[in-house]
Amino acid sequence: MAADNSIGNIREEVRRIVPSALDVTSVEFEGPTLVIYTKDFDKFSENANITKLLAQGLKKRVDVRPDPSTMVQDTDSIEKMIRAKLPEDEKEPSFDFDFDTGVVTVELANPGALVGKGGQQLNDIKKECGWNVKPVRAPPLHSKTISDVRGYLRYAREERQEILAKIGKFITRQTYDNGSENFVRVTALGGFRQVGRSCMLLQTKHSKVLIDCGLDPSSDATPFFSAPELQPLDKLDAVVITHAHMDHCGLLPVLFRYGYNGPVYCTPPTRDLMALMQLDSIKLMWGEAKKAPFDASHVRGEILHVIPLQYEKTTDISPDVRLTFYNAGHILGSSIAHFNIGNGFHNVAFTGDTKYEKTWLFNPANTKFIRLESVIMESTYGGRADMQPSRADASKELHELLQQATAHGGKVIIPVFAVGRSQEVMLVIEELMRTGRLPQMPVYLDGMIWEATAIHTAYPEYLNSQLKTQIFQQNENPFLSPIFKRVETAAMREEICHSPDPCIVLATSGMMTGGPVMEYFKEWAEDEKNWLLFVGYQSEGSMGRMIQNGRKQITLHDKGRDLDIEVRMNITTVDGFSGHSDRKQLMKYISSLEPKPSKIIIGHGEDRKCTDLASTIYQKYKIETKAPLNLETVRLR
Repeated sequence: MAADNSIGNIREEVRRIVPSALDVTSVEFEGPTLVIYTKDFDKFSENANITKLLAQGLKKRVDVRPDPSTMVQDTDSIEKMIRAKLPEDEKEPSFDFDFDTGVVTVELANPGALVGKGGQQLNDIKKECGWNVKPVRAPPLHSKTISDVRGYLRYAREERQEILAKIGKFITRQTYDNGSENFVRVTALGGFRQVGRSCMLLQTKHSKVLIDCGLDPSSDATPFFSAPELQPLDKLDAVVITHAHMDHCGLLPVLFRYGYNGPVYCTPPTRDLMALMQLDSIKLMWGEAKKAPFDASHVRGEILHVIPLQYEKTTDISPDVRLTFYNAGHILGSSIAHFNIGNGFHNVAFTGDTKYEKTWLFNPANTKFIRLESVIMESTYGGRADMQPSRADASKELHELLQQATAHGGKVIIPVFAVGRSQEVMLVIEELMRTGRLPQMPVYLDGMIWEATAIHTAYPEYLNSQLKTQIFQQNENPFLSPIFKRVETAAMREEICHSPDPCIVLATSGMMTGGPVMEYFKEWAEDEKNWLLFVGYQSEGSMGRMIQNGRKQITLHDKGRDLDIEVRMNITTVDGFSGHSDRKQLMKYISSLEPKPSKIIIGHGEDRKCTDLASTIYQKYKIETKAPLNLETVRLR
């Protein structure tokens, strides 16, 4: 009832701000967004100042949309009309109808073909069907994941609308001040003094927000779901996912299995990538005769509850918490999650995984915030000796090793995470072969790498400016090079394994804890002509770390039997490809923060690295630091 009163007051304020000549048919909450429906959408569009006044007066995200009664509901007829207006040489367009927003996105090889002179053609279409038409350049690679996610959201549109309305009421519920003291505290539920199962609970006087919900890639350990602070799950206000690596999002569907039914906030690429990763993990567990902790229905439930947010767009996620995402520079869509609590009472940023260096894919992590008192940050490479070479030096070293490895017919395995490192390694290898510095040979992509790369091409706005220019203005897309071959079947994998010709294989999983990379390793490990190149972090206890540390006798389970392997192939590590900041970059990141925080919490690192980085930060910057253990609670204010 309190929420209804709040909405009622907001509706009155909307009608006070909007000129009486404009027909406002409905005012509703859709998740954190206040949606105003009108039959005079054109007039609203002509006067952008009205929307600005609404956002300022209501202090909420406001979206003005055409009333559904003014929109043609037969999407087939709209598609037919739009196709008729395109030139004959335009390839088959792709349509995405968003009934929530009244926007139809049309993917085209040449978006300008639909715009018309001065945008007149778009205006004509809008008048005819009531939809806002948004022409965009079609991604050069088709992503099945994106198509499936969008298709499911269309299919379950009514269910999603009910979910968003419920979330909106929960966010705007009235809270009652019983005179108790305001506070902000965080509880470590996973990923502290370790790398894996990242999970942390942010609590305020009125709210509980979970940040990340990952698995441990080197074991079956989960976050501490049974911690009393977290229970019951249906009392959580929100879950925030910083990025789509499994150690940060891999167990999110488990929350929906066991009672959570609230919103999940992340960037649009993170939504698609984590759905890809989670569904693939079910297949991998099934293939290894393991019982998955969730099934596809829980992933679908998760998708319906995701509210995607762009960088630097502030959003209410509870009565006293506002969230803003900033670029973290780690992988596609990775975010620093900044929380403004109690309208300025306290500001805290969770960095997730960050890279404070421009990479082949992304710009460096954001360091500038309006307000900032506390930071929770990673320390994967926070040890004193953790200094990585530059990207240029890493490229040079990879070049030399690949030359040496393939000169005498050797085969090269590069274990990679499907998202991030694989695309960077692809860019380097493509340039080396295109410029003739490395002989042309097939580069096989096995696992989810091809699909993850397709998702990268669908979100060019998240790539660095140089790569965007190369792909979309110079029409030079390195991801489309003919050297890259997608491994689509087990039979093709078998053929590659037994081919006498030199080749390079990029395969998942990145820590060799399973996946197709192990098939190549089993076949090639005992031949000293072959090479295994590590380009990413290997967590403690993982198969990759054991091999990296020099273990020569490996026992694997293969088709119900134990397979003993003697590792004779060359093992080496190419540093500099990591998506994590090294010790120097972490310290530089802290020194570059604006404003300077008064408290820093260290996590996402091995025990010694967490404590050492915390000590160094305090000694150098005189900032209060702490490296908590899992299940510890730290009061920020």
